[in-house]
Amino acid sequence: MRAVLSRPAPLPPAADEAPRPDRKAAILLAAEKLFAQHGYHAVSIRQIAAEAGVPLALVGYYYGAKHELFHAIFAHWQGTIDQRLALLRQALAGRQPPPLRRVVQAFVEPVLALRASAEGEYYAMLVARELAYRTPDTDRVLAEMFDPMAHAFIDALHQLRPRWPRARAAWAYQFAMGALLHHLMDHRVQRLSHGQNAPHDAAAAPLLIDFITAGIDAVLPAAFTPSTQET
Repeated sequence: MRAVLSRPAPLPPAADEAPRPDRKAAILLAAEKLFAQHGYHAVSIRQIAAEAGVPLALVGYYYGAKHELFHAIFAHWQGTIDQRLALLRQALAGRQPPPLRRVVQAFVEPVLALRASAEGEYYAMLVARELAYRTPDTDRVLAEMFDPMAHAFIDALHQLRPRWPRARAAWAYQFAMGALLHHLMDHRVQRLSHGQNAPHDAAAAPLLIDFITAGIDAVLPAAFTPSTQET
């Protein structure tokens, strides 16, 4: 009877391929870049290894399967989520209800700063792409990493405008997310403005914050009157 062979465990790097932090970081950055440009399903581990300039086996040695590498990218940037939540807590810390604009700033500004940085450019693009074009394989990671933060912001909006149902605050959050994601990904504004507006221009950040704040205020108006009440 033929023996059943088990799959061998991944081998450690050879002597001339000893673990080096720069190689591990290069793999993560290469994965961010390719996933952001082409999407999770269009990129192979072989392509990531080639982009990082490392042997193919080293990708699996450091990160495991592709879905584990995808998860590692978001875990690496958990600090951005923590920063947004910290700013949100500061906005809500006052005795009086905080201005809605401060909550929107907590939601928007860390992401725009990340998009403008050399270190976080591809990650911000990846987040925008995968949130806009979700698939079952990537949605599990996004739900784990981003849904708790989304609930925190929705709860904050509901706290600011408690006369409206929380479900309506969730709509406001979704519309705000749409505006932010489009700004992160769009390049068309340069053509539409006849070259006067540069994509992702930092100078546009206050305009985006004003736009989102006004939109939320329209969906969750502070003045709750019969004309605005839901039917």
